[in-house]
Amino acid sequence: MNITCLTFNPFQENTYLLHDDTKECVVVDPGCYEQTEQQELKRYIEANDLKVVRLLNTHCHIDHVLGNKFVADTYGVELEIHEKELEILRAVPVYAPNYGFQMYSGMEASTNYLKEGDTVKFGNTELQIIFSPGHAPGHVVFYSEPDKVCIGGDVLFKGSIGRTDLPGGDFDTLINSIRTKLFTLPDETVVYPGHGPETTIAYEKKYNPFLR
Repeated sequence: MNITCLTFNPFQENTYLLHDDTKECVVVDPGCYEQTEQQELKRYIEANDLKVVRLLNTHCHIDHVLGNKFVADTYGVELEIHEKELEILRAVPVYAPNYGFQMYSGMEASTNYLKEGDTVKFGNTELQIIFSPGHAPGHVVFYSEPDKVCIGGDVLFKGSIGRTDLPGGDFDTLINSIRTKLFTLPDETVVYPGHGPETTIAYEKKYNPFLR
């Protein structure tokens, strides 16, 4: 599986394109809001002859959903989220103008919700869905066992963790998610977070001040 990271919007959010040799592509957490950002995403997809087949959100805070409608409309895909993120998603249009996103257009998600234990399949790739609340009530991460890769959203960062002061957040729940879900993955697993550089499970076990 190939992983491409494009960083968008004032929150410097990491949007991920996952694709393999079949050219099928999954877009995770599109943060592209400005037209220039949308065109950057589109150009990459076209230049690499990718076919977008799924649109996923790890969670539905504003910085991770700004490009949902663009991707859905451009490539004819439905938005897939965990059911517990539905309320979070529906709240975004209410507060988006307060953050300067006056042109944000909300959209509904598919009722085919992401569930722990299920898998996301595309091309020759299969991702495990892992429920990891705490930063957001319905947060999920996506894990590829053959590749030892985790698309981690805002659960775990290099040397830090996701904030828990937003609606639906809870510190103890987040720490439990990291310890019982992410830290059970192999130490060599590379975590691609929603912000900042990638890290590894081994590094965070040893150096993360919130988890030592």
